[in-house]
This record gives sequence, structure tokens and C-alpha cells, in this order.
Amino acid sequence: MNVRVLGRGDRRMVVRLVDADPVLNVFVASRLAAGVLERHAPGELWGYPARDVRSIVHVGSNLVPVDADAEARRAFAERMGPYRPFCAIVGLSDQVHGLLRDLTDVWGDTYGCPRALRERQPVLATSSMCDVPEDPRVRPVTESDFESYFAAAVAMYTEELEEDPLVTNAYGYRRYVRSLIDSGRAFGIVENGEVVFKADVGAIGNGVAQVQGVWVAPRLRGQGLAAPAMAAVTNRIVRAGRTASLYVNDFNAPAIATYRRCGYTERGVFSTVLY
Repeated sequence: MNVRVLGRGDRRMVVRLVDADPVLNVFVASRLAAGVLERHAPGELWGYPARDVRSIVHVGSNLVPVDADAEARRAFAERMGPYRPFCAIVGLSDQVHGLLRDLTDVWGDTYGCPRALRERQPVLATSSMCDVPEDPRVRPVTESDFESYFAAAVAMYTEELEEDPLVTNAYGYRRYVRSLIDSGRAFGIVENGEVVFKADVGAIGNGVAQVQGVWVAPRLRGQGLAAPAMAAVTNRIVRAGRTASLYVNDFNAPAIATYRRCGYTERGVFSTVLY
């Protein structure tokens, strides 16, 4: 048993691993800030080996490895055993693919093939203000905008993940979107009561804020709305003293072009496995 669940006494070691790349490790940094080591937040952090830990993995709805070499990945898979408590594996491509292979070896045919695999997702980031003029209509979304923002979030989720959250987890997804609004991390352009652009700030930690859920109403795509709107969201993050980051599917050429116009540069490559 060379894998163990980490606790508050391991904070210094975990911080050292996460601090090695704040952009790539922002999700785990956000879980640290939420109190995962103190059991104040859902999920666990596992470490390998049990002494002198050099690799960690977040185990929750997302399985997220950090510095997980081949030996560590195999140990994490064996510790997981026949169970799959997560919905996705997310992280640097080599670690995600290696972990998937090891888990598949352990599981056999128990869970079949993943529902979807995003092979290559460039991780982009910027710490500088955008040169693109900001769209002044972008603002924090309020409770009065909820229904329209929720509809936009459902459309984004369905398009991006090829799954309707109203079918798989309607109550949970509604609660999640409301939490983004309540915490001031949901932004949008609202025209005549309709959200036509949206973006959320998801993971925040270690001086980095990760943008997610970017969406433009289909009828307005290709009309130059996205870059000024993203500039407004990005500059809000940078003004707060943080680095703005995100990851995007490599086949989404229009989105990548928008982010590059806003000054984002590549910091690594993620992969995502969806179940």
C-alpha cells in the first residue's frame, strides 16, 4: 500500500508540487484553498509513495493527476480498484492517457469505453491586459438573469460535452450554475433579457483564475463579438492581480484564434476523458 490519503500535515509538500506550475495545477490549488486536506471540501488527495510523496492525484468528480509518473499512475489505478468514483480524468496529456491505460487494465470490461475523449486541449494563459478593446456590455450576472444564463449554460454544456445536463443531473447542474452567480464568478452580455455571451471563472488558486464555459449565441457567431467580450473577462481577472488561464479543444479553431487575439499563449497540453 504505497498510496495514502493526504491530510493537513502534508500541506507543505502538496503546495510545493502545485507551485511548480500554478497555471497547469490551478484546479488542485483551488481544492487546497477549499480545504480538501482538512476534509472541508469534497474529494481527496492521494499521494505516492506513502513516504517522500512525489506524485499526487485529486480523487473526486474529477480525477486530476499532478506529477504522476508511470509508477505512480499504476499505484493509483491499483488503489482505485474496481470502483470509478469520478466522471472525468483531466490533466496533462501523457499523465491522463497513462492513467487511463492503467485503470483500464485494473477494470477490465467493467466500465467499457469512455463516453468521449478530448485528445488535445491546449492550456492557454496570460498575465497581461488585452490589447483588444473591451465590450462594455460584459458584466457580472445577477439573480435576475438566472433563467437565461442557465439556458445558455445548458446549451454550452450540451454542445461541448455532448450530453444534456438536464437529463443526467438537472438539480445538481442548476445548483452549480446558481453557485457561480452567487459567488460573482459568472459573466455575460444580456440583451433584452437574453444572455448572448457567457463565461465563468471556475478554479481559482495560487494567483491563477481559470476561465470556463465560454459561449456565444449561435446566431451571433462569426460577427466579432467573442474577442471584445473575452477581453473584458480577461482584463477583469488581470486587474485583480491574477493570471487568466483556460484550456480549449484543439479542433475549436475560432475559439483558439479569439484567445490568441486576447494575448493568451500556450503553457501545456491537457487531455480529458469523459465517462
